[in-house]
Amino acid sequence: TWKWVVGPMFLYLCERLVRFWRSQQKVVITKVVIHPFKTIELQMMKKGFKMEVGQYIFVKCPAVSKLEWHPFTLTSAPEEDYFSIHVRIVGDWTEGLFNACGCDKQEFQEAWKLPKIAVDGPFGTASEDVFSYETVMLVGAGIGVTPFASVLKSVWYKYCHDATNLKLKKIYFYWLCRDTHAFEWFADLLQSLEAQMQERNNADFLSYNIYLTGWDETQATHFVVHHEEEKDVITGLKQKTLYGRPNWENEFKTIAGKHPGSRVGVFLCGPEGLADTLNKQSISNSEADPRGVHFIFNKENF
Repeated sequence: TWKWVVGPMFLYLCERLVRFWRSQQKVVITKVVIHPFKTIELQMMKKGFKMEVGQYIFVKCPAVSKLEWHPFTLTSAPEEDYFSIHVRIVGDWTEGLFNACGCDKQEFQEAWKLPKIAVDGPFGTASEDVFSYETVMLVGAGIGVTPFASVLKSVWYKYCHDATNLKLKKIYFYWLCRDTHAFEWFADLLQSLEAQMQERNNADFLSYNIYLTGWDETQATHFVVHHEEEKDVITGLKQKTLYGRPNWENEFKTIAGKHPGSRVGVFLCGPEGLADTLNKQSISNSEADPRGVHFIFNKENF
């Protein structure tokens, strides 16, 4: 028995040593941004840090807890000179981080007063393969929208600098959330992308749909009155907010009809139930003919 135990224990000790070594590397918080509804953005720098889109890191703040590590998806793009995470204040640890960063104070905070941060990672996810397809479907549910902030930012940087070498030609983005209040920072990112794509006369590059799943018909009726206005009254985007849940069978059939003979990457960050639905739709809407349309499903559960 000891022979079977020694091997895994040795690997576990190696992993702990690597994490300890990484945690000792200096991390500098360059900027703290307070977003609405108690969401903060930490922009950081670390020597030798290299990331890909959609990856995540483990974060420890000794001022809050000397032992706790928490995973956060990176919301910055590899092209940026910093890496960032968005933290929603929903528990004791995040509340402690919020206070340690001085976000509970009105006056300006000096950089030297910011707490020390330890970072382990980054670690890979399925979202890294998004640039391997010409057409992709990105589906984010609730907090699962964060990996796609990194993806959309990186797409924009690549599009601006060398669009001819970018294999990715079309993005269908679906955002399912109970309400948009906690993720207003992401709506701001979409607004920026929307404006920049229109300036370059390529508004069709990104098609997105926002679904409010936590609203009933009486709440939605009030906003439907304003449906004809140029911008959505909830998000401020040109694309109107939808209510309820998407009909995935119709969505897949529509995309299959628009992109015959192509491989479509389907990327999800969301709950297991939604993953099962999208996986079944990907299989049922893929053609048996190798020359037909094929949906390749990739998931990241939380």
